[in-house]
Formats: sequence, structure tokens, C-alpha cells
Amino acid sequence: MSGAAGASPAPLVAVRALRRAVAGAASVMAHIAGWAYFACALFMTFDIVARAFFGFSSQATVEVTGYTLAGGIAWALAHTLFRRAHIRVDVFVNRLPVRLRAPLHVFSLALLTAMAVLVGWAAWDLVAESELFNAHDNSALRIEMVWPQGVWAFGITIFAIACVVLLLESVLALHAGQGAALDGLLGSRTLEDETEEALEAVAMAHEGEHR
Repeated sequence: MSGAAGASPAPLVAVRALRRAVAGAASVMAHIAGWAYFACALFMTFDIVARAFFGFSSQATVEVTGYTLAGGIAWALAHTLFRRAHIRVDVFVNRLPVRLRAPLHVFSLALLTAMAVLVGWAAWDLVAESELFNAHDNSALRIEMVWPQGVWAFGITIFAIACVVLLLESVLALHAGQGAALDGLLGSRTLEDETEEALEAVAMAHEGEHR
């Protein structure tokens, strides 16, 4: 590793700044997805009440909620990745020393990146096909499919970008001999991580009560 002892190379510092920027955008997207789910719940409630007491329905609950679910999942993928909150099964990896664990993290992230890029490419190919055939859904709203599919494909694209940025940072960190930092970036969430997040949530709740 070049430079002063313990210092990070300039490319690694730059990529870490890029990762923080992408993570900030991913956080905003995840919040939008959460509010979209809240709006979806209100829409479903309205449709149920209207059907039960007023005799009418939007006749598009299934389609709209399905689009919201798919788009919300796609828009939250990148944020979930940065938070290390994706479901994973680590039985043997965590028992290995960091010098062996770190390159395995990079390898698994490389596989995830390849899958994300492939799914993103297929998603935009689907959007292009829907635009070519002027595809609409079969609900009363007759929504053009390019819109919900485009929202979904955009979320997957941001997820793929997040994977690429993380992979680049991981490779540079591994090359710089920062295995411990890499393990903290890609490793499974520890009990301390979960506890810290719970305490942050409690603090935010108390802050909201005081306001």
C-alpha cells in the first residue's frame, strides 16, 4: 500500500466517496418505496370500504398494488445492499480468518453484480418490447406497461450500479490490504450492528415524541 502507514490510496478514497453518494440516493429511493407502500395500503382500504358500503370499486386494485410491490422492491434493493440487510446464510464463512473471509466476500459480490447486471439488461429489454407493441394492462385503467416496468427497471439498474461501486471499492480495499474494513463493509450484520440500529430507532422515536 502506497502513501503513509494506515492511509488509504487516493482511488480507494474516491470510490468510497462515490459509494456514499450512491448510498444516499439509494436511501431516498427506499423511503419513496416505503411511502408508496403506505399509499398503496390507503388505496386498498378505500377500495374495500367503497365496495362494501357504496357499491363501487376502482377495479384496478390487483394491478396497481402489484406494480407498487414490484417497483418498491426494486427501489429498495440498493439501500438494503448498503445496509447489509439482504438475507444470507453464513455458516462457515464467519468462522474463517479475515484474510480468507475478505476475498470470499469479494467473490460473492462479484456473482451478485453479474446477476444484477443481467437482470437489469433483461428488465430494460422487457420495457423496450412493451414500447414496441404498445402494451397495456387488462385492467379498467389500461395502464401503458412501459411505465410500471420502467420504474421497476430503474430500481434494478440502481441496484446494479450499487453492486458495481461496492465491488470496485472492495477490490481496491483488498488490494490495499484493508481486509478488516472490507469485512465490515460486506460481512454479515453482527449482534452489535443490530443493537446499534435498534437504539437509533428508539432515539428517533423519543425525538419525535419530544417534537
